[in-house]
This record gives sequence, structure tokens and C-alpha cells, in this order.
Amino acid sequence: MQDIDTTLRNWAGNYAYSTQNLHCPDSVAAVQQLVKELPHLRVLGTRHCFNSIADSTEHLVSLQQLNQVISLDAENQTVTVGGGINYGQLCPHLQKNGFALHNLASLPHISIAGACATATHGSGSGNGNLATAVAALEMVVASGEVVTLSREKDGATFRGAVVGLGSAGVVTQLTLDIVPSYSIQQDLYEHLPFTALENRLEAIFSSAYSVSLFTDWKRRTFSQVWLKRRVEAGQQLGMPDDFFGATLATKALHPIGELSAVHCTEQMGVPGPWFERLPHFRMNFTPSSGEELQSEYFVSLDDGYDALLAIDQIRDHIAPHLLISEIRTIDADGFWMSPCYKQPCLAIHFTWQQDWEAVQQVLPLIETQLAPFNARPHWGKVFTMAPERIKLLYKKLPEFRQLLQTYDPGGKFRNAFVDGYIF
Repeated sequence: MQDIDTTLRNWAGNYAYSTQNLHCPDSVAAVQQLVKELPHLRVLGTRHCFNSIADSTEHLVSLQQLNQVISLDAENQTVTVGGGINYGQLCPHLQKNGFALHNLASLPHISIAGACATATHGSGSGNGNLATAVAALEMVVASGEVVTLSREKDGATFRGAVVGLGSAGVVTQLTLDIVPSYSIQQDLYEHLPFTALENRLEAIFSSAYSVSLFTDWKRRTFSQVWLKRRVEAGQQLGMPDDFFGATLATKALHPIGELSAVHCTEQMGVPGPWFERLPHFRMNFTPSSGEELQSEYFVSLDDGYDALLAIDQIRDHIAPHLLISEIRTIDADGFWMSPCYKQPCLAIHFTWQQDWEAVQQVLPLIETQLAPFNARPHWGKVFTMAPERIKLLYKKLPEFRQLLQTYDPGGKFRNAFVDGYIF
């Protein structure tokens, strides 16, 4: 009889957690009890991180049972949710009540608390990352006490805690800004010349509410351009055949050209609700396994074209191990540990074949090419940048350390990742 591997792993399967001690509390009181009892713990979201950021050698906590919509305040345009809810669970509820979020990531299956804690983002030059929707949060700190912080009342502390890397406390509740519901029309173009971005990068990325460029780095072209435009109800925008030298797609496409578009959100200019167009993949398609690795680096938007040129110089090293690369823009924010702290960013994303041995040879080459632009890696994806280098990239790191020591003086929520990259 074959042994069944019951090891606790992340979504992609590339990372095995260091303990099988998984706790699933069903109330804030139960979270408080766990925090008081356990010497060390880390919180798991939907396990979409590709590295050790959420790992623990002792105890892991999942808030999957705290997935309720607690209240919707139509007058103040906010929604309050439990710390275990994901975007796929919240979005239909908002739509039913005539509301929306300002943006969504490419996958809708990720937990809201986890996405905000790691500065996960969607796309759009005018759109801040997903954490910018947070108006208030409730967390259980190391003493077991419940602490509430809000944008309105807690200024600097709030800005430090929102992108908290799971290290200030267990986030049991979030209040998010919402907006009136809106429609999005999604159109794709093919074969955008690399040279089109020279002097026109910002024009290209600000040409729609959300813009993504895809390339496999095999040639100097972007194979696909995804444009997501806001439209009025009942409106459908006509699209020109040409977009900066790219041609309008005549059929639905998957970002990886040879794969079927069946799991992708509807394209071909058919308008639909915001939550069925902003992600690249459908809500009702839950990825069971992502046979892939992911890396992502953020540079200042001003350096965007030069950074892409630098990557283009090593594309022969990248292409053999790559599934697809996505280029997006994100607006600046004020969160201490966000890669977009006080600067609009261009994000260069790599979805790799699941071959860590090969990928870890390529990442230092990418990081060297991007070093002149002070590129910051995504906290939840794979990178090889030295902790000493990362520490230099975050001006508010001393204040963040102090915040963690205030709420967690004994290091209850710390792990090897936090010790290495923060302390």
C-alpha cells in the first residue's frame, strides 16, 4: 500500500511547512486563547506564498473559519470582514449590495488579510495595492489582547501595521473601503513591440483602468496586452485595431499562449461586473495546484523602461525556465513595508517552471540587473537577494522593528524569515 504524503504544503506544492501543528480557531476568543497558550506561531492565509514567510517550526494557525462578512456600512462605504475571508467569497456579496472594491489581484482565491499583509496588488497606474483599501484592522497581539487600529485615528502606527508581514499580531478583522459597483470591459491585443514602451511607457499603462503586458522573453515583443476599461452600465466601447503597434486579438487568450482560455475571465470586449473582469482567472475556477514558482520585483515607474531593458539583456538566461512574465503598474502608497512606499511602481513578474534548482541560478542574474534601480522583491515570492540588501531598501524599517517589538516583545510571531529580513 502506497504511503500518502500528508505534509502541509503551500498552494504551488513547492514549499513544505516545518510543522504539522495546524490550529483552526472558530472565533476571536479562540484566537486569543491560542495566542496566550502557544510560545510561537505564524498565521497561514490561503497558502499562496512561494517562500517561508508564513512558516513556523512550532505552530501554524489558519483563520479559514473566520470568513464572515461582519457588516456593510453603505453610508460610510466600508465593509468589515473576518480575517479568514478571501476575495472570491467577499466580491459576490458586495456586488449583490451594489458595491465593489477598487481593484483585485489576478487570482481571486487569495485571502484578504494575507494579500494586504504582503502588499499584494492588481494593476493600474491610478490604483494602489490591495492594502490601500484597508480603513481599519483588528488584531490579537502577543499578550492576547485585541488591538484595533484605523487610518483615521492611528496614523503612523496604522501605516506600519497594515503591510505587517504577519508579524505584528493575528489579524482577525479588516474594514475595507468600498465604492459603488462598476462594469469592466476586457480587450486583448497581441504583439506589442518592445520599442513601443520607449518614451510611451506611462501612456501605455495609463490607457485603461488596469493594464497588463505579457512576454516569454524569447523575443523583443510583448505577446499580449490585457486592457481592462471601466464602462457605464449597458455601454460597450469600440476598440481600434491598433494599440501602439499591437493588433486587436480575434479570440480569447490565456496568458500562456498554448493553454486554453477556458479558465480566464471573459474577454472580447464583453462588459461585465468588476469582480468578473479585474482578475485574470475566474472565481469559480480554484487552482488545485500551481505547478509553478513565482518571483516579482518592483522598481520606480520612472525607471520602468530602463529596468525592462536591463532584463532584456539576459533574456536568453530567463526564457528557458519561464512559463510567462507579466508587467504591471501600481500607484504609490504610504505603508512602511510596501514596495510602493511613496513611489508609483512598475512590477516585473515571473511565473517559472517548477524547477527551483534552475530558477535559483537565474534570480541572482535578474537581481544584479535590477540592482541599479533599487528593485524590491515581492515579500511572498521567491528571491535570492541578501537580507542586508533588502534592509537598505526600506527607509521605515527601524520604525517597523519598533512597532513589532511594541506588540510582540518576545518574538512570538517571528520566524526565520522575519528574523533574517527584518531583524
